[in-house]
Amino acid sequence: MSSDTFKALFNDPDHAARYADGPTRFMPGYDSVQRMASVLIRERTGENAHVLVHGAGGGAEIGTFAQLNPRWTFTGVEPARAMLDQAIAFLGPLKDRVAMHHGYIDDAPDGPFDAATSLLTLHFIEEEARSETVSQIIRRLKPGAPFVTVHCSFPQIGPLRDEWLLRHRAFTITGGTPAEVAEKGRADLDERIPVLNPSTDEAILRNAGLTEVTEFFSAFTWRGWVGYAP
Repeated sequence: MSSDTFKALFNDPDHAARYADGPTRFMPGYDSVQRMASVLIRERTGENAHVLVHGAGGGAEIGTFAQLNPRWTFTGVEPARAMLDQAIAFLGPLKDRVAMHHGYIDDAPDGPFDAATSLLTLHFIEEEARSETVSQIIRRLKPGAPFVTVHCSFPQIGPLRDEWLLRHRAFTITGGTPAEVAEKGRADLDERIPVLNPSTDEAILRNAGLTEVTEFFSAFTWRGWVGYAP
C-alpha cells in the first residue's frame, strides 16, 4: 500500500472520527507511551519546550503532553486534512498552544525545536523515505534535543514474523475487536504496511545522526526509541 493510499484512508472523515478508539485496542500501553514520551522530553527540556509533533492527526499525544506540561507549546504536521481537523476539535482550548501544518515533514517550519516526536507514524513510510523523514526531523532540532519515536517494528524473517503477526491479531481480539477485523489488521501488517526489523529501525535513527539511541519500549509488535540530536 502506497503512502498516498494511507493518506486517502486517513482523509476519510468517518475513519478520522473513529481513529481515537483504535490504538488502545491494537497497541499495548498506548496511553503510557505518551506519558513516557513526556518524561523523556522533560528530562532534557524542563518546564519550557517547543515540541515538533510529526503525525499530529487526532491530537491525542499533544493533548497528553499539554496537560502534563502547561508551559509547553507545539508545532504539529499532518498530511491528512481529516485527521488534522479531528486533532483541532479534540484539543479544544489546548489548541491555542499548537500551530498545525497540513503536509509532510518538509512543510514543517525549520525550528529549531527543543524536542520532537513521531508516534504511530513511521511504520507507514517505506524504508528510504523513512530515513529521509527522520533526517528532516533531526535537522529541525536544537543540539542535544530529544527525539522520541514509537511504531510497529518486529522481526521480519521466517516463521518468527508469522508468529508475531498472530500475536498481534490475538491481542487485538482481547481488546474487543471482532475476529474478522483483527484478521484484516494482521493481513495489513503482513501485506501492506512496510514494517522493518527493529535493528533496521534503530540503524535509521543512528544514521540520521542521533546520539545515545536507546530502546525504551517494547510490547508485542511495537518498539519505541529515544535519541538526541547532534
